[in-house]
Amino acid sequence: MKAYVFPGQASQFPGMGKPLFEQHDLARDLFHTADELLGFSLSEIMFDGSEEDLKQTRVTQPAMFVHSVIHARVAGDSFRPEAVAGHSLGEFSALVAANALSFEDGLKLVQQRAEAMQRACDANPGTMAAIIGMADADVEQICADTAGTVVAANYNTNGQLVISGELAAVEAAVEACKAAGARMAVMLPVGGAFHSPLMQPAQDDLTAALEATEFRAPVCPIYQNVDARPHTDPAEIQRNLIQQLTAPVRWTQTIQNMLADGVTEFVEVGGNGKTLRGMIKRVDRKVASGALAD
Repeated sequence: MKAYVFPGQASQFPGMGKPLFEQHDLARDLFHTADELLGFSLSEIMFDGSEEDLKQTRVTQPAMFVHSVIHARVAGDSFRPEAVAGHSLGEFSALVAANALSFEDGLKLVQQRAEAMQRACDANPGTMAAIIGMADADVEQICADTAGTVVAANYNTNGQLVISGELAAVEAAVEACKAAGARMAVMLPVGGAFHSPLMQPAQDDLTAALEATEFRAPVCPIYQNVDARPHTDPAEIQRNLIQQLTAPVRWTQTIQNMLADGVTEFVEVGGNGKTLRGMIKRVDRKVASGALAD
């Protein structure tokens, strides 16, 4: 069984999407649609902007979404997913690629999501840190024992967990993880405490938009971040997306469940084509992988 997986932030790069624009009429149409809908030239920033330009939240999230979805669309009949999943933002790309959302509705939600997350970051400053070489349960316990708000945010792969929360609490948890024997515990250069309770204002802002959006049954199951389980019911998919901003990304569990359900090959769609494949290999080194990326 072949599954397609869609990356989130941190997989962007200068010049992304330009070959697609130059080689495919469909890609040009979708880039033009995105520029018009967003109200600024996303394509210009993607093609000619700097690395710093692409790091802006209002740019990064739409850029990754558009890049991934266009890759899936130009693949045509060869894109026949039997399962899909997306890491954080990538879940929106996966839903559009699997026909559960229209391109336009998906992009509108991604834009609203980016803006809501930025407002939440401004109102509730926070940060994230990567913990490597510790059992998940041990990191979770340290977070629970630390004063302030700090939680497990991204279960990326075996032995790699990202924590998120208030600056002082994350710093304290990092020091506690080092003392407990973590191979590495480092602060991440991010603009907020994503997938933590500090994102509650963003979740509140996005809920109305999600509830007003039409979701359809996808062409195949989508394994969602909040529970790492496959879903095809539009109402369930919608409810899980509402919880996504404050809930952890259960990527390790997602890949484990997909493997248990019979997935034998993963194809990463969009971005640099390496981010999720690397994580998946650390879950199971024997699994086949590929990429739709430029």
